Amino acid sequence: MNNNDTLHKLAEILEQRKNAKADESYVASLYESGLEKILAKINEEASETIEAAREADTEHLIHEVADLWFHCMVLLAQQNLSHENVLEELNQRFGISGLVEKAQR
Repeated sequence: MNNNDTLHKLAEILEQRKNAKADESYVASLYESGLEKILAKINEEASETIEAAREADTEHLIHEVADLWFHCMVLLAQQNLSHENVLEELNQRFGISGLVEKAQR
């Protein structure tokens, strides 16, 4: 399976979990707990990512970034968005200086 397939498969599973029972699925429990719980998990995972980067432990950093990406994908699904929306935004930024893009906001 290639990396893009992994994102698509994960997105499909996250959609399926919207119909699952909270006591049967971690993701379903996040959906049931609501936006603030999902945001708290993203905050937690972002902090753990920063700590892992400071430790200079490559494996730990990869693990924490995967957790962060996962929870960001949960947020996107909860908001009826997907990684495709993010990829489209990133694609639009090619060829535009980061300083110019920021000034356009």
